[in-house]
Amino acid sequence: MHVFGLTGGIGSGKSTVTRMLRELGAEVLDADVLAREVVEPGTPGLAAIAERFPGVVGPDGRLDRAKLGAHVFGNDTERAALNAITHPRVREAFMEKLEALTARGVERVIYDVPLLIEAGMHEWMEGVALVWVPRDLQKARLMARDGLDATAAEARLAAQLPLDDKRVHATWVIDNSQDLSSTREQVESVWRAMLARG
Repeated sequence: MHVFGLTGGIGSGKSTVTRMLRELGAEVLDADVLAREVVEPGTPGLAAIAERFPGVVGPDGRLDRAKLGAHVFGNDTERAALNAITHPRVREAFMEKLEALTARGVERVIYDVPLLIEAGMHEWMEGVALVWVPRDLQKARLMARDGLDATAAEARLAAQLPLDDKRVHATWVIDNSQDLSSTREQVESVWRAMLARG
């Protein structure tokens, strides 16, 4: 099994690239989806979070992400406690999905992880594609998408490693600052490069 990484930053257009890769026939596993699955009602993950962060489970038995976010945003200790609960479970879920895909005869998987480089995961992957845009465009897109002012957008951007710093660790850089056809051309080229490996 060949495992490749896909990462970017908030407002860089990673979901657009993911969609294009899937259209080309790539198997893409999304870390955000796995992170939601491991805290579904009735899971050990949700039970552990409810115990550590009282009051974050709503009356419907689901995780109240806004309340949890308020606990951990800007608090490194609380965020580390949350990560200690969720990260091992996400890793386990990823391995289970990988085994299932291997059993189906799939030879290449792209793992879409927002904080892939921050977590050091790029070190064990065969290659990493980074969705990149200039910082001013990233900020403008983020403000437009989430209705944020400049200060709030800056705070969100500051919570992630800058895209320019991530470039150093990328095997392929997909510049998503032009039109969609330009992005699609680059995505096709990266997918061909992934297919050529192994």
